[in-house]
Amino acid sequence: MKLSFEKSDLISGINIVLKAVPAKSPMPILECILIDASAGDIRLTGNDTEIGIETTVEGEILEPGRIALDAKLFSDIVRRMPDDRIYIDSEDSENVRIHCGKANFNISGHQGDDFVMLPEMERNNYICISEFALKEVIGQTIFSIAPGESSSSNPMMSGELFSINGGRLKVVSLDGHRISIRNIDLRDTYGETEVIVPGKTLSEIRSILPGEQDKDVYLYFAKNQIMFEFGSTIVISRLIEGEYFHVDQMISNDYETKITLNRQEFLAAIERSTLLIRESDKKPIIFDIKDGNMEITMNSVIGSMHEEVAVEKSGSDLTIGFNPHFLIDALRVISDEEVSIYLINSKAPCFIRDDEDHYNYMILPINFSR
Repeated sequence: MKLSFEKSDLISGINIVLKAVPAKSPMPILECILIDASAGDIRLTGNDTEIGIETTVEGEILEPGRIALDAKLFSDIVRRMPDDRIYIDSEDSENVRIHCGKANFNISGHQGDDFVMLPEMERNNYICISEFALKEVIGQTIFSIAPGESSSSNPMMSGELFSINGGRLKVVSLDGHRISIRNIDLRDTYGETEVIVPGKTLSEIRSILPGEQDKDVYLYFAKNQIMFEFGSTIVISRLIEGEYFHVDQMISNDYETKITLNRQEFLAAIERSTLLIRESDKKPIIFDIKDGNMEITMNSVIGSMHEEVAVEKSGSDLTIGFNPHFLIDALRVISDEEVSIYLINSKAPCFIRDDEDHYNYMILPINFSR
């Protein structure tokens, strides 16, 4: 095998597939990147058997072949090469030469046939969505996925529900303290499909997806796998098996108090309150809601903060406390100038939602004492 690349093209491809390479694995071959130039183009692949990524890289095939190289070593060598054309050639897996200008490396690799290839997937059941919309909806919900230690008792919390019904995609995440729901109108109409996609997969998709408005992503669904195809890249991931939470039963349209206020002003006030919270503190931010005005209070061992924000209120006066970071996460991903918040009482969750049903964020309150 003998190949040549522009350094920037090769680094770009390596950065994409590295997302699927484990740092440590009982199978050394999984710590490798496969370079496959046996079929007329050059493809790089990483695969940890839970998520696999393959991307096509611009380059010149001087002699076809394929080889698997230790991902970290290969990546580090390429990054430190001069800004010139990079050549990779090998007679066999034991002697791989990577050279650029006057810099030469000789390393050993693995036979390409030993690499765990990505599974083949049928392309019958799918949806199409713009790169921008998919990247946006992941960013608008992924913060509500439970961290690893919190989701060990219920793996559903480590993923997101993707529910397709006709021309609408519904994405849901929850962590036991909050629920994030986003609805997207699709350009076409599709059959009903529900899958639970691991949060790790979605995080990697978000990091490598260009996010262009005029380019599309195809999502293909199989029994226990999902494939994302965009540009010259495909990502295949296992799905989380099981039945997702009955979220509709947790969402209420009832309320005793509704406030509407400027989103940016509200967000800025909450962010100021967190200046008084140490990382280990779990101090709530307290809202005292009255006609035309909401008092915001934060008390901690560092100090206290008080601020007033103008609101439009209908219904009863209410005093309620929340984890300020949960509110910040939701408000940062809403683009509306004004937001409406629906509340029942100091013990019941609040709902931040719009009239068009594009988003709905549920946040549980925190008990507090003055």
